[in-house]
Amino acid sequence: MQTDHIIVLGYGDVGKNIVEILKDENVDFVVVDKSKQALEKAPFKHIIGNATEEDILREAGIENASNVIITLNNDTSVIFATLITRGLNNRTNIFARANSVDSIEKIYKAGADYVASLSIVAGQMLAKITATCSHIDCEELKEELVLYEGIEIEKYQIPKKSALAMKSPKELDLIHQMGCRIIGIQSGEEVIIKDFESRKLLPGDIIAVAGTRKNISIFKQRYLHFGND
Repeated sequence: MQTDHIIVLGYGDVGKNIVEILKDENVDFVVVDKSKQALEKAPFKHIIGNATEEDILREAGIENASNVIITLNNDTSVIFATLITRGLNNRTNIFARANSVDSIEKIYKAGADYVASLSIVAGQMLAKITATCSHIDCEELKEELVLYEGIEIEKYQIPKKSALAMKSPKELDLIHQMGCRIIGIQSGEEVIIKDFESRKLLPGDIIAVAGTRKNISIFKQRYLHFGND
Protein backbone atom coordinates (compact mmCIF):
# COMPACT_ATOMS: atom_id res chain seq x y z
CA MET A 1 0.00 0.00 0.00
CA GLN A 2 1.34 3.41 -0.96
CA THR A 3 1.97 5.74 1.99
CA ASP A 4 3.30 9.24 2.69
CA HIS A 5 2.81 10.31 -0.92
CA ILE A 6 1.34 13.46 -2.47
CA ILE A 7 -1.91 13.42 -4.42
CA VAL A 8 -2.58 16.08 -7.07
CA LEU A 9 -6.25 16.48 -7.94
CA GLY A 10 -6.52 18.12 -11.34
CA TYR A 11 -4.10 18.11 -14.28
CA GLY A 12 -4.83 21.44 -15.94
CA ASP A 13 -2.31 24.26 -16.37
CA VAL A 14 -1.71 24.63 -12.64
CA GLY A 15 -1.60 20.88 -12.05
CA LYS A 16 0.95 20.42 -14.83
CA ASN A 17 3.24 23.03 -13.27
CA ILE A 18 2.94 21.29 -9.92
CA VAL A 19 3.78 17.91 -11.43
CA GLU A 20 6.92 19.26 -13.10
CA ILE A 21 8.20 20.54 -9.77
CA LEU A 22 7.33 17.32 -7.94
CA LYS A 23 9.17 15.34 -10.61
CA ASP A 24 12.23 17.56 -10.24
CA GLU A 25 12.10 17.08 -6.47
CA ASN A 26 11.84 13.29 -6.90
CA VAL A 27 8.72 13.19 -4.72
CA ASP A 28 6.34 10.21 -4.74
CA PHE A 29 3.01 11.45 -6.13
CA VAL A 30 -0.20 10.41 -7.88
CA VAL A 31 -2.29 12.58 -10.22
CA VAL A 32 -6.08 12.30 -10.51
CA ASP A 33 -7.96 13.82 -13.43
CA LYS A 34 -11.08 12.82 -15.36
CA SER A 35 -9.50 13.57 -18.73
CA LYS A 36 -8.28 10.36 -20.33
CA GLN A 37 -6.71 12.35 -23.15
CA ALA A 38 -4.61 14.45 -20.76
CA LEU A 39 -3.22 11.47 -18.86
CA GLU A 40 -3.20 8.48 -21.23
CA LYS A 41 0.51 8.86 -22.03
CA ALA A 42 1.61 10.42 -18.75
CA PRO A 43 4.94 8.92 -17.56
CA PHE A 44 3.98 9.04 -13.88
CA LYS A 45 1.45 7.46 -11.54
CA HIS A 46 -2.05 8.60 -12.36
CA ILE A 47 -5.71 7.68 -12.09
CA ILE A 48 -8.35 8.67 -14.61
CA GLY A 49 -11.52 9.56 -12.75
CA ASN A 50 -13.56 12.20 -10.95
CA ALA A 51 -11.60 13.72 -8.05
CA THR A 52 -14.82 14.31 -6.12
CA GLU A 53 -15.66 10.59 -5.95
CA GLU A 54 -14.69 8.73 -2.80
CA ASP A 55 -13.80 5.49 -4.62
CA ILE A 56 -11.37 7.33 -6.90
CA LEU A 57 -9.71 9.07 -3.97
CA ARG A 58 -9.37 5.77 -2.12
CA GLU A 59 -7.76 4.26 -5.21
CA ALA A 60 -5.23 7.12 -5.13
CA GLY A 61 -4.39 6.21 -1.53
CA ILE A 62 -6.06 9.21 0.09
CA GLU A 63 -6.12 7.59 3.53
CA ASN A 64 -2.32 7.42 3.62
CA ALA A 65 -1.37 10.59 1.72
CA SER A 66 0.88 13.08 3.48
CA ASN A 67 -0.30 16.02 1.34
CA VAL A 68 -3.14 16.62 -1.11
CA ILE A 69 -3.05 19.45 -3.67
CA ILE A 70 -6.41 20.34 -5.18
CA THR A 71 -6.23 22.33 -8.44
CA LEU A 72 -9.63 21.67 -10.02
CA ASN A 73 -11.07 24.30 -12.35
CA ASN A 74 -14.45 24.56 -10.60
CA ASP A 75 -14.68 25.84 -7.02
CA THR A 76 -17.71 23.70 -6.27
CA SER A 77 -15.62 20.66 -7.18
CA VAL A 78 -12.73 22.00 -5.09
CA ILE A 79 -15.05 22.30 -2.08
CA PHE A 80 -16.45 18.78 -2.54
CA ALA A 81 -12.99 17.29 -3.05
CA THR A 82 -11.78 19.07 0.08
CA LEU A 83 -14.72 17.82 2.15
CA ILE A 84 -14.26 14.23 1.01
CA THR A 85 -10.48 14.34 1.44
CA ARG A 86 -10.78 15.69 4.97
CA GLY A 87 -13.40 13.07 5.80
CA LEU A 88 -11.15 10.24 4.61
CA ASN A 89 -7.91 11.58 6.12
CA ASN A 90 -8.01 14.08 8.96
CA ARG A 91 -4.21 14.17 9.24
CA THR A 92 -3.18 15.08 5.71
CA ASN A 93 -2.23 18.62 4.69
CA ILE A 94 -4.71 19.96 2.13
CA PHE A 95 -3.48 22.69 -0.24
CA ALA A 96 -6.27 23.99 -2.47
CA ARG A 97 -6.57 26.40 -5.38
CA ALA A 98 -9.48 28.86 -5.34
CA ASN A 99 -10.61 29.99 -8.77
CA SER A 100 -12.57 32.86 -7.20
CA VAL A 101 -11.61 34.96 -4.19
CA ASP A 102 -15.21 34.58 -2.99
CA SER A 103 -14.63 30.84 -2.56
CA ILE A 104 -11.57 31.04 -0.31
CA GLU A 105 -13.49 31.08 2.98
CA LYS A 106 -15.77 28.23 1.86
CA ILE A 107 -12.76 26.07 0.93
CA TYR A 108 -11.19 26.71 4.31
CA LYS A 109 -14.45 25.75 6.01
CA ALA A 110 -14.52 22.56 3.95
CA GLY A 111 -11.26 21.52 5.61
CA ALA A 112 -8.35 22.94 3.60
CA ASP A 113 -5.21 23.92 5.48
CA TYR A 114 -4.02 26.46 2.90
CA VAL A 115 -5.87 28.09 0.01
CA ALA A 116 -4.25 29.94 -2.91
CA SER A 117 -5.93 32.17 -5.49
CA LEU A 118 -5.90 31.31 -9.17
CA SER A 119 -2.36 31.69 -10.51
CA ILE A 120 0.31 29.57 -12.15
CA VAL A 121 2.69 31.04 -9.60
CA ALA A 122 0.39 29.91 -6.80
CA GLY A 123 0.44 26.40 -8.21
CA GLN A 124 4.22 26.39 -8.35
CA MET A 125 4.46 27.57 -4.76
CA LEU A 126 2.03 24.88 -3.58
CA ALA A 127 4.24 22.24 -5.14
CA LYS A 128 7.42 23.72 -3.66
CA ILE A 129 5.85 23.81 -0.20
CA THR A 130 4.60 20.23 -0.21
CA ALA A 131 7.88 18.98 -1.63
CA THR A 132 9.73 20.83 1.11
CA CYS A 133 7.44 19.30 3.73
CA SER A 134 8.61 15.89 2.56
CA HIS A 135 12.31 16.72 2.05
CA ILE A 136 13.69 19.15 4.66
CA ASP A 137 17.15 20.33 3.65
CA CYS A 138 19.58 20.64 6.59
CA GLU A 139 21.78 23.03 4.62
CA GLU A 140 18.98 25.57 4.24
CA LEU A 141 17.50 25.72 7.73
CA LYS A 142 15.87 29.10 7.25
CA GLU A 143 14.74 28.86 3.67
CA GLU A 144 11.47 30.73 3.36
CA LEU A 145 8.72 29.84 0.90
CA VAL A 146 5.96 32.41 0.47
CA LEU A 147 2.54 31.21 -0.65
CA TYR A 148 0.44 33.43 -2.88
CA GLU A 149 -2.17 34.13 -0.18
CA GLY A 150 0.42 34.98 2.49
CA ILE A 151 1.16 31.56 4.00
CA GLU A 152 4.84 30.87 4.57
CA ILE A 153 6.91 27.89 5.57
CA GLU A 154 10.14 28.36 7.47
CA LYS A 155 12.53 25.71 8.77
CA TYR A 156 14.42 25.93 12.04
CA GLN A 157 16.77 23.82 14.06
CA ILE A 158 15.72 23.55 17.70
CA PRO A 159 18.38 25.09 19.98
CA LYS A 160 19.53 23.27 23.12
CA LYS A 161 17.85 25.73 25.49
CA SER A 162 14.68 26.22 23.47
CA ALA A 163 11.30 25.96 25.16
CA LEU A 164 10.34 23.72 22.21
CA ALA A 165 12.66 20.95 23.38
CA MET A 166 11.09 17.92 25.04
CA LYS A 167 7.58 19.05 24.14
CA SER A 168 5.33 17.54 21.49
CA PRO A 169 3.50 19.53 18.80
CA LYS A 170 0.28 18.49 20.51
CA GLU A 171 1.44 19.99 23.81
CA LEU A 172 2.62 23.18 22.12
CA ASP A 173 -0.73 23.61 20.32
CA LEU A 174 0.75 26.31 18.08
CA ILE A 175 -2.30 26.55 15.83
CA HIS A 176 -4.44 27.81 18.71
CA GLN A 177 -1.69 29.68 20.55
CA MET A 178 -0.32 31.72 17.65
CA GLY A 179 -1.94 30.56 14.41
CA CYS A 180 0.93 28.53 12.95
CA ARG A 181 1.61 24.81 12.71
CA ILE A 182 4.49 22.33 12.65
CA ILE A 183 4.07 20.31 9.44
CA GLY A 184 7.28 18.29 9.34
CA ILE A 185 10.20 17.18 11.50
CA GLN A 186 13.66 15.94 10.66
CA SER A 187 15.54 14.13 13.40
CA GLY A 188 18.95 13.00 12.22
CA GLU A 189 18.38 11.16 8.95
CA GLU A 190 14.68 10.52 9.66
CA VAL A 191 12.09 12.79 8.04
CA ILE A 192 8.66 12.62 9.68
CA ILE A 193 5.59 14.09 8.01
CA LYS A 194 2.84 11.93 9.55
CA ASP A 195 1.73 10.96 13.05
CA PHE A 196 4.21 13.20 14.87
CA GLU A 197 1.77 15.19 17.02
CA SER A 198 2.70 13.27 20.19
CA ARG A 199 6.41 12.97 19.42
CA LYS A 200 8.77 14.87 21.73
CA LEU A 201 10.89 17.46 19.92
CA LEU A 202 14.61 17.13 20.63
CA PRO A 203 17.43 19.71 20.54
CA GLY A 204 18.92 19.55 17.06
CA ASP A 205 15.67 18.48 15.39
CA ILE A 206 14.66 20.52 12.36
CA ILE A 207 11.03 21.60 12.17
CA ALA A 208 9.03 23.05 9.27
CA VAL A 209 6.55 25.65 10.52
CA ALA A 210 3.67 27.00 8.40
CA GLY A 211 1.66 30.16 9.02
CA THR A 212 1.32 33.81 8.06
CA ARG A 213 4.35 36.09 8.26
CA LYS A 214 2.91 37.71 11.40
CA ASN A 215 2.19 34.42 13.14
CA ILE A 216 5.60 32.97 12.34
CA SER A 217 7.19 36.16 13.64
CA ILE A 218 5.35 35.64 16.95
CA PHE A 219 6.52 32.02 16.98
CA LYS A 220 10.14 33.02 16.41
CA GLN A 221 10.02 35.71 19.08
CA ARG A 222 8.65 33.28 21.65
CA TYR A 223 10.61 30.14 20.89
CA LEU A 224 13.69 31.03 18.86
CA HIS A 225 14.77 34.45 20.06
CA PHE A 226 17.49 33.00 22.26
CA GLY A 227 20.03 30.25 21.79
CA ASN A 228 20.08 30.08 18.02
CA ASP A 229 23.84 29.99 17.83
